[in-house]
Amino acid sequence: MRIPLDYYRILGLPLAANDEQLRQAYSDRIVQLPRREYSSSAITSRKQLLEEAIVVLSNPKERSSYDQLYLANVYDPEGSTTTSAVAVENRLQENNGTTEAKSLGIDISQDELVGALLILQELGEYELVVKLGRPYLVNKNGSVSGANVNSLTNEEYYERPERPDIILTVALACLELGREEWQQGHYENAALSLETGQDLLIKENLFPSVRSEIQADLCKLRPYRILELLALPQEKTAERRQGLELLQNVLEERGGIDGTGNDQSGLNIDDFLRFIQQLRYHLTAAEQQKIFEAESKRPSAVATYLAVYALIARGFAQRQPALIRQARQMLTRLGKRQDVHLEQSLCALLLGQTELATRSLELSQEYEALAFIREKSQDSPDMLPGLCLYGERWLHNEVFPHFRDLVNNQASLKEYFADEQVQAYLEGLPTEVQKSNDVTNRQSSFETQTNTYPHRSNSTASYRHSSTTENGEVLEIPTKVKSVHSNYSPPSFTTSTSVNATEQSSVAQVASGERIASRTNHNLNGSASVNAPVQTNKRRRRKPAHSQPQQSPNTKIGKTRLVWMIFGSFAGIIVLWFLLTTSFGLLKNLFSPAPSLKGEQLSVQLNEPPIPIPDPNSKPLSPPGILTETTAQEVVQSWLSSKSAALGVNHDVDSLDQILIGSTLSKWQAIVQQDKIENRYRKYTHTVKVESVKTTETNQNNATVDATVTELAEFYDNGQINQQKSYNEKVRVRYNLVRVDNSWRIKDMSVLNKTSES
Repeated sequence: MRIPLDYYRILGLPLAANDEQLRQAYSDRIVQLPRREYSSSAITSRKQLLEEAIVVLSNPKERSSYDQLYLANVYDPEGSTTTSAVAVENRLQENNGTTEAKSLGIDISQDELVGALLILQELGEYELVVKLGRPYLVNKNGSVSGANVNSLTNEEYYERPERPDIILTVALACLELGREEWQQGHYENAALSLETGQDLLIKENLFPSVRSEIQADLCKLRPYRILELLALPQEKTAERRQGLELLQNVLEERGGIDGTGNDQSGLNIDDFLRFIQQLRYHLTAAEQQKIFEAESKRPSAVATYLAVYALIARGFAQRQPALIRQARQMLTRLGKRQDVHLEQSLCALLLGQTELATRSLELSQEYEALAFIREKSQDSPDMLPGLCLYGERWLHNEVFPHFRDLVNNQASLKEYFADEQVQAYLEGLPTEVQKSNDVTNRQSSFETQTNTYPHRSNSTASYRHSSTTENGEVLEIPTKVKSVHSNYSPPSFTTSTSVNATEQSSVAQVASGERIASRTNHNLNGSASVNAPVQTNKRRRRKPAHSQPQQSPNTKIGKTRLVWMIFGSFAGIIVLWFLLTTSFGLLKNLFSPAPSLKGEQLSVQLNEPPIPIPDPNSKPLSPPGILTETTAQEVVQSWLSSKSAALGVNHDVDSLDQILIGSTLSKWQAIVQQDKIENRYRKYTHTVKVESVKTTETNQNNATVDATVTELAEFYDNGQINQQKSYNEKVRVRYNLVRVDNSWRIKDMSVLNKTSES
């Protein structure tokens, strides 16, 4: 069969490569082994293609003939055949030597198919790998398709040794395609590619380690998919429903919004809370109410607070005061662990219960909000005018923007209370009196005072309170008052589980607006505490006046004298103690005078060093600015030391991570792994001399270093030195460096010239 590959691409070389570059490229490609899941036959197939390429290109006569064929099949952008070798070479250089000839290819045997797919995968041709490999897999009707295999039956094809390697190559190509789509921000396309590879491996029941790798990527991709799907227009109901299902699966695996379960996404609690906050902008009020109401039953304080916002938003925008009443009931449960009196006051205002709104507002510790409300209520006997203004701003700035269907809504209390549906509900709403205690550091308390208003046929009466909105219009708020029953008690929270500092800080992180965030104080250790009032149900009880026996004046005078005597005794003891300690200090200074120190004294502690001591194993940070010769010398020397450790008897492959990056790191890791498998190692002796350092002022994070390296290598096979492979060479090497995390790494390297030392 014929595949779209050429010998130059197989070795990764441009058309103008010289003989030395050919040998170096071949050596590099030979030591770069594929994943360990591949069979030895797949590795042999790849090696055969590399050897075929080097044989053709290293023979001058064969290479000349191949170059003519190569040039004859390369077309310029206008479609005419390019006959000038210089023009072709310029085009190749513009494309970094990787221009694929449109009709150029090589003929391979069936046994070399796996090797060809491996090379295409190494070149990043993942779509081509899937296109060439999938026809060799069993299709839907169970038959086998593909060139050179049509004559085989299913049983014969299943027994062919290269089939598992083809399946692995196609699955890995799907994995890499998914990662590319992920990087480009096409999350659903990425998931489709990953799921294609995973389904193939599951169907064939092969390579569980690769299946696990694909599944891990799918789990990490889920939050991105959820955001992408839910951000679609609301007309895309099927896609958005899929996003909600993915979100529900994640919540179940985590155990809730602030749960500690592992959903394999890599997001900790704080990261997931930020994800939920970002997600809210793509959800409607109804969707948020459904999700957060269900999550609040775990229980979850974060979900409860978010559900309250959804209920208030829907209740006001859709003129459904029943939802606002439900939000107030949820706030009652939340109020035992956090100061939510301001929200309770706003809910009472929207329900027309002005006295309850005022009492809740007096208990709040939101000082900025209270200052605004008092400022706008200066000419009023109560704070209702300011509360109305604050309520409109709060709905418009802090509530509506977090719902995609309400972001453009206007908040008008006048229109809300003028709605007939709202008025009918408020007129039929039974009045409620909340028994609340004002708990302060002095532990003072008060009892709610209630007034029974005259009524005609029932126990309730209504009145209207006038207030002013932000636009200056007079607003009449209906208010209901209910008589107090003797057996009334406030609703209690359904769980006795205490809330830790993490849960309290979580509420602050996801709450809308800065008001909730400012309530949480974070210390240096990352913990958080909420300055919420501690409520208590204890009351002071008065004893009846007749139970107190009257005391005579003489008894009172005697008790007064006794109190003054006790007080005088304590005062005398304190004065005596002060005199004794002062005298002892004077005597001590008299017999053992201490030297006086002048100037500012150093603050030195026994349990801490005066200056930070760096970790001896930490890598030194490079100085900012342009790379200097001294730093370049250190970088090259660090590479040679890491190379000696990695290729030495212990095969310390981890040392390469500190100096190499990208494909160069992968290449040398493969070399180390192959040496370890074949039980060989090397001993190096290096000397380095930096010849030149090139960098620019505009890009100080990249540099090119030319250095002369003398390398003495002793090669050992199975513990015995191999004199034929040992060498002593002096090479001039060019290193391309890049600055990563304030340290220089080697991106790639190339040998400029090489001479053997005697």
